[in-house]
Parts: sequence; C-alpha cells; structure tokens
Amino acid sequence: MEVKIHNRSRLMQFFALLLFLTLVWAYAQLEWNVPQGVKRTVMQARGSIIAADGTVLARSVNGKRVYPQGQLAGQVVGMMGTTEGLEGLEAAYNRTLEGGKNLKLTLDPGIQAAAEAALAEAVPKHQGEYGSVVVLETRTGRILAAASYPPFDPNNWRAYSAETRRNRPFLDVFEPGSTVKGLVVAAALNEGLTTPNTRYDTPMRRYVGGRWGSTIGDAVPHPGSLTTWEVLRYSSNVGMSHIVEHFPAERMRGYLSRYGFGDYVDMPTVMTSTGQLQPLRKWDDLVRATNAFGQGMSSTTLQLAAAYNVLANDGLYVTPRLVEGEPAGERREVLRPETARTTRTMLQAVIEEGIPHQAGIKGYPLAGKTGTAQVSAGSKGYASGLYDSVFAGFFPADAPRVTVAVMVHGAKVEYHGSQLAAPIYREIASAVISRWATPPREEEKPQPQS
Repeated sequence: MEVKIHNRSRLMQFFALLLFLTLVWAYAQLEWNVPQGVKRTVMQARGSIIAADGTVLARSVNGKRVYPQGQLAGQVVGMMGTTEGLEGLEAAYNRTLEGGKNLKLTLDPGIQAAAEAALAEAVPKHQGEYGSVVVLETRTGRILAAASYPPFDPNNWRAYSAETRRNRPFLDVFEPGSTVKGLVVAAALNEGLTTPNTRYDTPMRRYVGGRWGSTIGDAVPHPGSLTTWEVLRYSSNVGMSHIVEHFPAERMRGYLSRYGFGDYVDMPTVMTSTGQLQPLRKWDDLVRATNAFGQGMSSTTLQLAAAYNVLANDGLYVTPRLVEGEPAGERREVLRPETARTTRTMLQAVIEEGIPHQAGIKGYPLAGKTGTAQVSAGSKGYASGLYDSVFAGFFPADAPRVTVAVMVHGAKVEYHGSQLAAPIYREIASAVISRWATPPREEEKPQPQS
C-alpha cells in the first residue's frame, strides 16, 4: 500500500513539473517569440508613416513592417521591434500607430534626399565623423528635412549601431560658434546699441574681463577697424566683444533664450535635446563676450535652425513642427521686423563679399553665417584638434522661404565652416531653387543701411 502511494506521489510531482515547464515555455513564446498570427494581426493594424506629399516611409505588409524608401529619413522614422516601436517616430507615436492611424509628416522627400546627399558627399570627403541638417519652411516652421549622416536603413536595423540610428538633428548638442554672431548683432541692433556702420577698433587680440578675464583673438586677418557688418564679414571675435560691451547681461541672455537656446523645442511627443545657456549669475564680462561668438553655450541643429528662422521670419520665432495636424507651437516676437530685415541684408553681404564660391549661387540672393567651433571636453576645456563645422542661413535673402542649419563633427580635412558646412548649405539651396524653377536675377550688391 505504501509503495502505491509513493509511486502515485512521484507521478503527481512529474505531472506538476511538466505543467510548470509548459507554462514557462508558453510565457517565453509570448515574451520573446510572439506567435506569427499575433504578429501579423499587430502589424496589419498598424498605421503608416507618410511624408508631406504622400510618399510612404513606413507601412505593414503581410505581417511585416517595411520601409519602402530605405535610408530616407531613417533616423527620424525609427524602427519596429516585434510588436511595438523601438526608436524614432515608431516609438514616439507607438500608441497612435498601433491604433491604426496614419502619421503624416511635414518632411518633403525631395529636400530630405537633397540634404542627405549633400551630407553623404561632404562628410566622408572631409573625413568627418557625423553630421546633420535641418531645413525649415520659414513662415510655418514646418520641418522639410531632418537629415543625419551616416545613413540608416530601418529595414535592416540590427546591422546598425545605436550611434548610427541616432536622430542627430534633434539630439546632438554642440557649441554653435560664430553662427551666433548674426543673432547677437541683430539683438544689439534691436536694442539700439549699434548700427550696421558703427566702427570699432579691432586688433587681432584683445583682453576682456578684468582681473579674471582672458585674451580673445581672431582667426581671419582683417583691417584694424571694422564696422558692425564688417565684423560679421570677417567673423571678428574682437569686434563682437566691442558690440556687446554695454549690452546688459540679463537682456543679452534674454534674447538668446527667446531665440530658443537653453530650452527644449516645443514639439509634443518627439524626443529632442536642449542645449545650455549659463545661468545669469555666471555672466561676467568674459562670459558675455564669449557667448557673443557662440562659445560657452550649446545648441542642437534644430534649435539653431529655429533661431535663424527668427531673422528669416521678420523677427518672429515659430516653433518647428514635424507632424501634420498637431497644434502649432508658440509664436513670439523676438526682433522688430525692420531689425530682422537689416540683419538679413548684412548676412547676404557676408556671403556675397566673403564666401561667394563656398555658400553663394550666382544670380540668387542667399544669406547666412559660418561657424567653426572647438569641441568642449568638459572641465578639461576644449579637445585639441577637434572641431564642429557649422552654417546657418536662409534664402531668398530679401524674402526668405527656407531656413537651413548644418553641422559636421570631427572633420580632419578643411574643417572650417566656410570650407565644409557652407558648401553643404549651397548644395541644398541649389536643389531647392532648382525645384522652384526661379530664374536668376541680375546681381545687385546689398548695401547695409546705417
């Protein structure tokens, strides 16, 4: 009798163990290997991601998520895991998409392709590590392109590193360098602290900041005195230190804040980074001077494009938008319209008299400013021999329709903004202008007004 009970007990233990292992296996299947029927249902119900012209960037076919345009806007679109989005818009709008709703973007596939092609040609040529471009529609803030290099194809996402999948235009933070000069000059004009033809004493070196100050210097040889618009033309740090010398710190920092620096871009759901503005308590004479030429502050390519869009948009900041149908973000006046227009004329002269071959297109009025920024190494100062090549501008200069920001990191060959970022801007502008089919104008040199 005892033997029978013992055998029955062992049999029950065996069945209990078998049942337990079956449950573990079933859970594992659900967790790591969703049945094909479930996956097919999930995918088939998922909405598509569509560009502004109806081009399909992501859709579900036969139970599989596919990306018909391959690398086009790959980092923006992101990718799917087994049942949900993992990165990019696939992750940010996962609930919307899994509810069967399509997501329509502001991206223009032609401009996106042009931006990606310009980066793909220039970055390897200059032995750069990576780069990004943002193109905005001036009046609306619609993002027409958000390009990253190296490229990424979400159809085969496991073959790419996390760094390559990174949506760099929205996430990478860098010091914008001398591109900020155009914005600070506009602010000084708006405050009545300078005029386009105000002249300053500009040696190649100048000590700024009193007892705890430092010597700042210029890289481009120039005359010993420069007007305000010539300060932009020669990208003079010394000239900028004069222009902001009597600019109250709280007001100058306030302008940079209203341009959008130091805060997140107000785009719901989409992941972005925020650059940095130093707290007001740290704004001594030296910090004010270095911020005037874009050092000691940081930005994303998206933030830089939005800031330059203020100049293009008659002084009005417009929050960038990526997804159609969402509420428009904040609109705020940063500059008087006449100030923005005067600054545009000066930045047109910067290209036409300073870098016409690098950033200009004969017969078309383009405007903008270069930057070559050292890369911060945190508490150790700046990394030796490592630079970000930057450009921000818009066109047509007299009535802008498009604003562009470019950043390339870590180039080893001809890394200056005029040598690398400016030609990328020109290539994108050329592609857009070709689509507009606008005939060239007779050249008229811009004359900055006093």
